[in-house]
Amino acid sequence: MSKFTWFSGRGPALTQQQLQRRQALSAPAAFDERPLHQQRFVVLDLETTGLNMRRDQVLAIGAVVIDNGAIDFAEQFECTLCRADHQASASTLIHGIAPSAVARGVDPAEALLDFMEFVGSSPLLAFHAGFDQRMLARALKQSLGYRLQHHFFDVAEIAPLLCPQARVRRGGLDEWIAEFGLQVHQRHHASADALVTAELTLMLMSKARRQGIDSLGELERQLASRRRRQHAM
Repeated sequence: MSKFTWFSGRGPALTQQQLQRRQALSAPAAFDERPLHQQRFVVLDLETTGLNMRRDQVLAIGAVVIDNGAIDFAEQFECTLCRADHQASASTLIHGIAPSAVARGVDPAEALLDFMEFVGSSPLLAFHAGFDQRMLARALKQSLGYRLQHHFFDVAEIAPLLCPQARVRRGGLDEWIAEFGLQVHQRHHASADALVTAELTLMLMSKARRQGIDSLGELERQLASRRRRQHAM
């Protein structure tokens, strides 16, 4: 059997082992009415070559797990992806990932398989999740021919839903960190940003339970209702 197997015409070339791993990836779990503290979440942050979701690439993935109402420090994911033609840019000044580190990174197909195996069937959380979702989906399609179907929850959307009286004007992560008085030792690093987003999430989940929002299904219903109200304004 050939080492490489091509699929979808012009799609990526994967080894037989990679194809088997892709086939074995877990489907996303359906929403249920279990209490939030009984759910497993993967909190994600990406570092990218820029903010253009059609052109830029994922450089690093950082993720932590919230399970049984706490951050599971035994379950963390951190990986820099190899991008052969990557050069320093304005984004390098923000995330600090040097081209030499990118050149030593993990093959994108392997890195993305590792990450999706880490995710399993769990829903994903991110701050301004739309960006991370689209960048991850594009990377998975390009490197694996894989369609991302896991549900994303946006912490930037959950926070104002649960804290309508908060004096947060622009709604950035730093503002919500300050609002909750969280201590942050590093920013614009995938793993560090995932961790502080997870800490913020735990505080928000505590507020959600006190407000009678204690399942993924109910959280999604409340978010959908808020979106409809905003669109009607």
